[in-house]
Amino acid sequence: MRLFPKLFGVLLCVFSVVIGSHLAMGKNINWDMANEYPADSIQGQNDAYFAKLLEEKSDGKISITHHYGGALGYKSVDQYDAVSDGVVPLANTFTGGLRGMDPIFILSSLPFRAKNMEEAYARYQVAKSKYQEVLAESDQILLFSCPWPPSGLWAKKAVISKAAIENLKIRTYDPSGTITFNNIGAAPIQLSWSDVIPQLTTGGIDAVLTSAESGVNGKFWELLSHFNELNYTIPLSLVHMNRYIFDGLSKDLQQTVKDVAASAEKYAWNVAKNRVMENYEILRTHNVNIVNEIPQPFLESLKEASQPAMDDWLKKMGTPGEEIIQEYNSRIKQ
Repeated sequence: MRLFPKLFGVLLCVFSVVIGSHLAMGKNINWDMANEYPADSIQGQNDAYFAKLLEEKSDGKISITHHYGGALGYKSVDQYDAVSDGVVPLANTFTGGLRGMDPIFILSSLPFRAKNMEEAYARYQVAKSKYQEVLAESDQILLFSCPWPPSGLWAKKAVISKAAIENLKIRTYDPSGTITFNNIGAAPIQLSWSDVIPQLTTGGIDAVLTSAESGVNGKFWELLSHFNELNYTIPLSLVHMNRYIFDGLSKDLQQTVKDVAASAEKYAWNVAKNRVMENYEILRTHNVNIVNEIPQPFLESLKEASQPAMDDWLKKMGTPGEEIIQEYNSRIKQ
């Protein structure tokens, strides 16, 4: 643990006392909340729901100011440090961007390991305590999880064979995607979300590994004509908060935050279940070709290409990783 966060944590404890006294005197507090994704994204919608409900349930004592689209200058990995250091109280962060913090954050991006939202939720439940443990080591708490719709491949053509994907410059969002698409002959380039549009515009990339949702948010139809429904993975974002700021709340308000977070998590997973068809309707109005008949041999080739990513993750995680996968496999087979 770095010295600065430790020192900052002490200062935050003092600050929390000040917050508590303000609340006792009837003063209200406002939290800044960071999110690399736009307000109209599924994650922006989740943030807005959480904030609205929190203000209602706290009788107006706690309100949130949203900073969407990386407005504070933070990418996902920066948001993690910003919350840890108390620069911002809380954030909605895509776990794929946190690969350098701990390998547990790669879990939800492992390819072809969850076929639907039910399996993705089971995977999250199995790993939840590990997420909490890692966040605690950085003076943070986990408030709730927010899934993304399944990732596919945005491109200027149908990508349904090894020949079609060969040398294709594909934006990936974590090492698992980079390993997978490199193994099948593509030319993957790992990029944060905020770098995608500039690279598409300048020809730095030809295709984007992401959801139909993100393509809608980014108006990809202006640059790409096809969405290939690979059902590659169902990634996860986490809403996390600085522990010292949370601890500075009264016990009643702490419980309110926990209760609202639980409601927001249910909301987020329910929204995600219906989002795919809603996004497809939008894509059709913009004449995007939705390629949903992917040949099984090509999918099998992609799965085979992704196995080294799984092996690498298990090596980095060690025994806890093996236990997570075993418990997950047991749950989805029931």
